[in-house]
Amino acid sequence: MAYSKNFADIYDFLMYKDIDYAHWADYIENIFTHYDLSPDLVCDLACGTGNFTTILAKRGYDMTGVDISADMLSAARAKAADEGLDILFLNQDISRLDLYGSMGAFICMIDGFNYILVPSVLQNIFTKIHRCFLDPDGILIFDLSSYTKLKHTLGNNIFLHSERDMFYAWENTFHEKSAVSEMNLTFFRKGKSGYKRFSENHLQKAYTERQIVYMLKKAGFSSVDTFAEFDLVPPDKDAERIVFAARY
Repeated sequence: MAYSKNFADIYDFLMYKDIDYAHWADYIENIFTHYDLSPDLVCDLACGTGNFTTILAKRGYDMTGVDISADMLSAARAKAADEGLDILFLNQDISRLDLYGSMGAFICMIDGFNYILVPSVLQNIFTKIHRCFLDPDGILIFDLSSYTKLKHTLGNNIFLHSERDMFYAWENTFHEKSAVSEMNLTFFRKGKSGYKRFSENHLQKAYTERQIVYMLKKAGFSSVDTFAEFDLVPPDKDAERIVFAARY
């Protein structure tokens, strides 16, 4: 199972160790500036616990967050309420996206689209965003864990991590034929009555940069740029994360 309540409860604890959300939000705004854009309405796809959604809302953007996990959204709504933010959160599968109107920008950060395992489904998502929900001067910004990262860095490796009150093992298997990385995580979390064990299974598709650019252009986007992480220059061939910016 992926993104269970147990995982939602510890997601921010795990991610804040590796992801500088404020830095990523700065970078998203740098991309807006790079294209001379000032979107009012921004949709955060696969928003999880709402870390990007809340940061950008505090910076003045009218945010909508979309995620398939009700447990993750519950955490996102609580976070927004604590900050006094008025954010619309929608419990939807992004492959069946259904919004109330168009947006000036869409973002999907930290591997969101890697979870779309079937290329034709991802193609339909890109096409639907472009045709139905993106303003004529709008932009779609997202990042992907690269083919290199999923095949070689994660590959068939096992990673172990220990915290004061938690231990987890992260076992990876890369399936060559399907280009899918299978991630099995086993957590042991300390509670009042000892350690509680739970597991997560995540599947991510390894897409090439060329595949994604082709799909975005097929969807109707007029221009597609690829960037290195936190930069506005093209990614190296061995980059582990690639950022895409697709203009309407």
